[in-house]
Amino acid sequence: MNDSAVASHRTEIVENRQFAFGRNWRQFLSTIDEDRVRHAEDSLKDMLEVADLRSRDFLDIGSGSGLFSLAARRLGARVYSFDCDPDSVGCTAELRRRYFGEDPHWTVQEGSILDADFVRQLGQFDIVYSWGVLHHTGHMWEALGNAGDLVQDGGRLFVAIYNDCGSRSRRWHGIKRLYNRLPKSAHAPFALMVSAPAEMKYIAKSLLRLRPGEYIRMWTGYGSQRGMSRWHDMIDWVGGFPYEYAKPEEIFDFFRARQFTLCRMKCGNVGLGCSEFVFQKPHTS
Repeated sequence: MNDSAVASHRTEIVENRQFAFGRNWRQFLSTIDEDRVRHAEDSLKDMLEVADLRSRDFLDIGSGSGLFSLAARRLGARVYSFDCDPDSVGCTAELRRRYFGEDPHWTVQEGSILDADFVRQLGQFDIVYSWGVLHHTGHMWEALGNAGDLVQDGGRLFVAIYNDCGSRSRRWHGIKRLYNRLPKSAHAPFALMVSAPAEMKYIAKSLLRLRPGEYIRMWTGYGSQRGMSRWHDMIDWVGGFPYEYAKPEEIFDFFRARQFTLCRMKCGNVGLGCSEFVFQKPHTS
């Protein structure tokens, strides 16, 4: 990542124009245990339809906490992780240190998917992975195109992008922008306040069914969903800005025009959440 891009990213965080994803991931790091890692591994195996990733080159764009880079490495892949947020880079490097030490088959760097010089020197990979990242770049379609260019012939691209829910998505764009303009001391209370209506609906449903444990399990069992944390995901959701979104058919059409084939997708009942896609790049020879 060039010096001007690094400086711009850090300035936007300091001036509250962009969410500090890395700070949130740094707090999440203490919750990572064997169960979370195993769930992350299962998520990769399920969507990529593989038993392992041996002999595969795996690129993690926007590695965040580093959890999925770790999962890919444990599945046998040679891993290259990068993120434009220095705290996220630190989190990923810390997970590498904990589980693999100075592993020559796991590279961690600071860089941006929007930095043409940086992207050009990466080469191409068997699997390019970017879950819930590219819609936070401020230039989603450019980032998606760059991610596709990093897939080698016959390789796969696994991306997750926020679903376009029309006026609801536009309303959340305003909420997220406001969150990042508030002082840091107000972030957690604001996140709780704007999340309260949805949480109350979940509580009411569980009580009406006489199953209060259902709501409790939404929190205690959340790690089974990709190994993530409900609280840290909530903060990530409310604060995640820049914020873009797309209809599933727009993502499909974008990559079809680039000759990619859709292999798998999960777009049903995601609401404002992420639609997941796995595309395969054609062999040119």
